[in-house]
Amino acid sequence: MEGGSAFAQFIPLILIFAIMYFLLIRPQQKKLKNHRAMVEALRRGDEVVTQGGLIGKVSKVKDNDEVEVELSQGVKVRVVKSTIAQVVSKTEPAEGAAKG
Repeated sequence: MEGGSAFAQFIPLILIFAIMYFLLIRPQQKKLKNHRAMVEALRRGDEVVTQGGLIGKVSKVKDNDEVEVELSQGVKVRVVKSTIAQVVSKTEPAEGAAKG
């Protein structure tokens, strides 16, 4: 009977871990996956908001995890892709345009 009693003591811990996984860990992983997909889909002309609150248009997407964002006419800053918090408006892909 001791073996059954010891297992019964661990059931609440197992339930707490399962609840934590489904309420905290899993949604956070899903949010991170969605953010990563959003960042990978950034294109020239997209209007974005950075985590610092700056709003601008993507003028150039660089290969090394950077984008160039134009904050106002002639004011361009380099921004790390992962710090893009939100895409406000997306540009439609140009048909027949070559990727570059």
